[in-house]
This record gives sequence, C-alpha cells and structure tokens, in this order.
Amino acid sequence: MASFFQKLFGRSEAALTSLAALGVDMHSHLLPGLDDGAATVEQSVELLQHMRELGYRKLIMTPHIMGDFYRNTPEGIREKLVLLRNAATEHGIDLELECAAEYYLDDSLVRKLEEGQQLLSFGGENRYLLFETSYINEPFNLTDIVFALKSAGYQPVLAHPERYTYLYSKFDELQRIREKGVLLQVNLNSLVGYYSPAAKRVAEKLIDAGLVDLAGTDMHHLKHTDALRRVLQSEYLPKLLALPLLNSTL
Repeated sequence: MASFFQKLFGRSEAALTSLAALGVDMHSHLLPGLDDGAATVEQSVELLQHMRELGYRKLIMTPHIMGDFYRNTPEGIREKLVLLRNAATEHGIDLELECAAEYYLDDSLVRKLEEGQQLLSFGGENRYLLFETSYINEPFNLTDIVFALKSAGYQPVLAHPERYTYLYSKFDELQRIREKGVLLQVNLNSLVGYYSPAAKRVAEKLIDAGLVDLAGTDMHHLKHTDALRRVLQSEYLPKLLALPLLNSTL
C-alpha cells in the first residue's frame, strides 16, 4: 500500500531527506560582502555547497537594500553575482545563480518608487518584488507602498510574515494583506522554531490556512544550514510542500 507521502507527493518518503521538491530558493543572503550574510567569496562558496546538498537546483539571492544600513544598488549586486558565479564554476558547484533584493520598507524605497528607479525583482515577467518591514513597529504606509509597487508593475512579496511581532495577535491582518494582492513568503527555519516559538506558531497557522505562496531559506550563515536539516524532520514540511507554492515556477 502506498504511504501517505507517496500519495501526497507521488514520490517516496526518501525524497523528504532533501528540499529538492522546492527546487528554487528565492530568499538568501549569499552574495559576498553586501549585508549581514556571507562576508567573503569563500563563505559564499561553502554555503552554496550546502544548498546543493540540500537539493536546490537554483538560488535567487536577495541582499538587503536599506536606506540607513545597506545601500546596495542593482549594479553592485549584479557585480557580486558575476563574481560568485565564477567561483561556483571553479568549484564545480552545479547551481543556477540569479539575484534580486530584499527591500526594507523605508523612505528610501518610497523615494525610489517616486523617482521611477529600477528595482531588482525575480520571476521574469511576473516581477516579484521581495520586501520586509520592521519586526516590531507596524508600518503606517503599507497599503500605499503596495499600491505604488503594483502601479509600477511589480508583484509585492512580503518576506517572512511570521516574524513580525506586531502581527502576532492580528492573524486576520495577514489574511487582509494577502487579499490586497501581496504574496506571502515563509522562512523554512520557522518550522523548527529557529526564530521563536511564536514565529513557529504563526508559520504553522499560515500553512494550515493555505496562505503561503513561497518558501525561502533566508540563508545567512552555517547555523541556518544546520536548522534547515532539522526542517526536513518537521511535520509541517509535507503540509507546506502540498500547497501550490510558486518556487518551482521561478
């Protein structure tokens, strides 16, 4: 008799020893020397090796862009992408590497939109735009920013909604945000309580409600790879993979 996992995924339980079912990671900080992620090419290469071992075939790396801290530009990010692609080739790492960015919702992002500056998106013509907010303070202009992004032709994607403490008692607000046309991206490590028990509960609730559109690693360093291997044992990973996630379409 076929197992539950075989019926669910059409593959054996052994497949869940990797994240190959996702195939594409669309949130990480592996480009070297740009933010609080990998500091050197050597660190980046080591993390790429771990990501390949976990089953990924493609990485869309998303360094922070923040007006006060990480003033990265599309040109600078693309330069580091070329550097890392060359290093990956030299080390025989079979991964497709692309880049976008994780934008912080601040005055700098507002100004970029007002000036019509180029923003780094992913997903080709879908133009998915990854953004985050303060973890503690609820943004007063979220609705305006979402409208501006959509008006500029971008599809907003809210990074790790389970980590925003101002939403912990407002799950209905997460539903409303999604109804406004914002896609929701959960961090895989939230499934094992890496960030906090509260973040884990919200991630599980989002999965149970079918409100997750994308799953990302938010990989910064080796501790995240250790947590990702524990995610493989999470009872919520099969539930997450059963959702119509967009990762495999990227």
